[in-house]
Amino acid sequence: MSLTFDPDRLPLPIGHWIGDRLIPASGDGLPMRRPSDGRAYADCPVASADLVDEAVATAQAALKSSNWGNLRPRERTNILHRWAALIEAEAETLAKVEALSSTRPVGQLVAGDIAVTAEQIRFFAEFADKEGGDLAPTDDGSLGLVMTEPYGVVGAITPWNFPLSMAGWKLGPALAAGNAVVLKPSEMTPFSTVLLAQLAVKAGLPAGLINIVLGDGPTTGAAITRHPGIAKVSFTGSTAAGSAIMTDIARSGVKPMTLELGGKSPQIVFADADLDKAAAAIATSVLSNAGQACVAGSRLLVERSVADALLDRILTHMRAVRPGPTWNAETRYSPIISERQRDRIHAIVSASRIGSVECLTGGGPMEGDGYFYAPTLLDGVDQASPAVIEEIFGPVLTVQRFDTEEEAMALADHPTYGLAAGLYTRDLSRALRLTRRLQAGTVWVNRYGRSRDHILPTGGYKRSGIGKDLGREAYLANRRSKSVLIGL
Repeated sequence: MSLTFDPDRLPLPIGHWIGDRLIPASGDGLPMRRPSDGRAYADCPVASADLVDEAVATAQAALKSSNWGNLRPRERTNILHRWAALIEAEAETLAKVEALSSTRPVGQLVAGDIAVTAEQIRFFAEFADKEGGDLAPTDDGSLGLVMTEPYGVVGAITPWNFPLSMAGWKLGPALAAGNAVVLKPSEMTPFSTVLLAQLAVKAGLPAGLINIVLGDGPTTGAAITRHPGIAKVSFTGSTAAGSAIMTDIARSGVKPMTLELGGKSPQIVFADADLDKAAAAIATSVLSNAGQACVAGSRLLVERSVADALLDRILTHMRAVRPGPTWNAETRYSPIISERQRDRIHAIVSASRIGSVECLTGGGPMEGDGYFYAPTLLDGVDQASPAVIEEIFGPVLTVQRFDTEEEAMALADHPTYGLAAGLYTRDLSRALRLTRRLQAGTVWVNRYGRSRDHILPTGGYKRSGIGKDLGREAYLANRRSKSVLIGL
């Protein structure tokens, strides 16, 4: 089967997935347009608070009837492994459904996002029978235990930029840890997550442990975060939305949350770095998914003596991109998710082109169908520039020069964000010294991006988030601890 497909003839699972059935939309939905050509193609259903109630009740009933949280842990592991295998087997179907509505080219999805999602499920599945409680040191007359147990029903909300991968981030650790999940995908990219849940039931996961409710944040998302039956919330998205979720939770009670939020990540290049390697990594960071990633390394800080040489190399990568529809297997450069987001990117770029700022390439929307924005490089910006302050979420790279380590560290420290950072140098002592100083939850040295390092947790400093996704930390974040002291 060819990955290239006709976008007008692709069947979609339009509805909510509760228990083991697809619930058709009722009432008015949210109009959806394809980013690749701007054409309307479907309406996203909006789950009401009553439907979220039904999803939570279904999850609670499934936990009780299946005894999922108290199964022999290896049984949970085996079921999740079967699910991962089915994800791989249905990769082409998943890829086509996701590519239609998202910014992810279909060819990149099969080898990238979907393969990674299956790996994530397998990774977390193995924690089920390998992580337990601890024996605490006590006196001879007692026995101290720290036991862990599932929360129950976890509420999850995922973004539009990597729909399946983000669903894997939430579902994998929560299910392996013995929980059920009520998940709301983005209203811009909902349908591939519905298929993912269907495959889980087909693989043998007890029906009702995954429930997918479609809708927007103010209606469906708020119903999840405020629901008294939701024991924990996990969210990936913008810092503004994360702040709203914290407010919702505080107003309706107290519950733990994991928030993976926005970023404005610096990439710091010293004169001794391998410039070819650095240029390729930096360009990939801002060109991949057209810069629509929270960890995009959108602020280049380069030692003055090598700045021009590095920029020439980066510009070569930027000027080589060719846009194409996401349903074409040959496409490598993504559209922007919506016309509104493309206009926002352009407004920030336009507001930043003042004074001595020079736009070395790009600077505006690309011609043709869809919401494509040209790769853009803004040289000579300062710390007050909107392009430096704002999380643009587009293919825009700003450039600032430095002469000393201290100046580089001062430029790297963003007042709002601290999600990730890149550091390029051949000096190991410098790399270790500056890694300790960088205010970021993840630091990459002489490379940039997560790749398939599931063991390394991800999460931010400052307003880039609370808690961790991925890694052992994500599994443990889906279990709560109980202290037990036994008299002997």
